[in-house]
Amino acid sequence: MKILIILPNWLGDAIMATPAIELLAIYYPHAKFTFVGSFVSIEALKHHPLCEKAVVDETKKATNRFLATYQLARSLGEFHLAISLRDQLHSSLLLRFTGTVVCVARRAWHSMFLLSHTPNIPKNQHLVKQYAQLVMTNIDNWDGHVQKLSLYIKPKKFEKPTLGINAGATYGSAKRWYPERFAEVAASFAEQFEIIIFGGPAEVEMAKEIESHLRSWHVENYINIAGKTNIEELCSNIGGCSLFITNDSGPMHVATAYEVPTVAIFGPTKYKETSPWMHAKSKIVRHEMDCSPCMKRECPLKHHECMKSITAQEVIRAVKELGF
Repeated sequence: MKILIILPNWLGDAIMATPAIELLAIYYPHAKFTFVGSFVSIEALKHHPLCEKAVVDETKKATNRFLATYQLARSLGEFHLAISLRDQLHSSLLLRFTGTVVCVARRAWHSMFLLSHTPNIPKNQHLVKQYAQLVMTNIDNWDGHVQKLSLYIKPKKFEKPTLGINAGATYGSAKRWYPERFAEVAASFAEQFEIIIFGGPAEVEMAKEIESHLRSWHVENYINIAGKTNIEELCSNIGGCSLFITNDSGPMHVATAYEVPTVAIFGPTKYKETSPWMHAKSKIVRHEMDCSPCMKRECPLKHHECMKSITAQEVIRAVKELGF
C-alpha cells in the first residue's frame, strides 16, 4: 500500500509525528511510505525502513508556487492514501493534485474544499496525540494507544559519560535560556561528564559564548560542535549522550526519541503540547507567568521574565532529581 505523508516543517514537529507514522505501519502492514517535507524533516525521517521515497519540498522557492506544487504532485503520482501533517493551503493542493482519492488533513477552509477527509482535531492536547488522531481518521478499530517517539539513525557511542548542552531554539530568541547559565550548569557536572556544546549554523556565536564561560572557569573537557553537524550527525551525537540539557527545541525531541535523560527549559511555549513525549527520564523547568504562553518568537513585553527568572540552580536541582 502506497502512502504519501507530508511531514511538518520543523525538526521537533517531524519527530513528534513519528508515533503517528508507526501507527500507519501497524494498521497498514504492507505500507510503503513516500515522505515530502522540509530539508530538516526529510533528513531526520528518511531512514525509516518503510520509506520508499523522500522528497524535499522546494516549491516555496518557485516563481509560481501553484504550478510548482502541481508539477511535484504529478511527479509523485497517485497513492492509496495521502496525508498532510501540515495545515497549509499548498499541502492540501499537493494531495489533491496527486489524484489520490483518499486524502486526509486537519480541517481548514482549504482542506474541506479540496480533500476527502478533514477531521476536526482538538488542539488542547499534546501534538503527538493530534498527529496520531489525524492519521487514524479512517481506522475504526484503533484503541487510542500512541507509542513513543522513534528515530532510525544509529546513536553514537561515546567512550565516557557525556553531557549535551543545547542553548539554541530555531523558532526564536524567546525560547532561549541564557548561555552563561547553560555554562554554569555544565561546569557543575564537569567532573561527571565530558561536555558537548550543540547548536545550529545560526547558533555558533551562542555556543562560543558558552565555551568562553567554561574556559573562564577552567573547564577543559568539552567540545563545541555547533554549526559543524548535519541532521544525521546531530541526531547520532544526541542519541549517544548520557544527559541532555536543552531549551524547548527540535534537539529536545531528538533526545526524547533516544530516551536520553533530559532536562528541558520552557518559557513562552505550551509545554503541555510539546513537552518530552512519554519520557520517564525527563524534567521540565518552567515558571508560570501571567503573560505565558505567549507563543511569540521574541518577548513582546521586552522583559523575557519567563526565561530570565529561571536560575542555574533550578536546572542543577532538576538534573539531580533525575539521579545524577
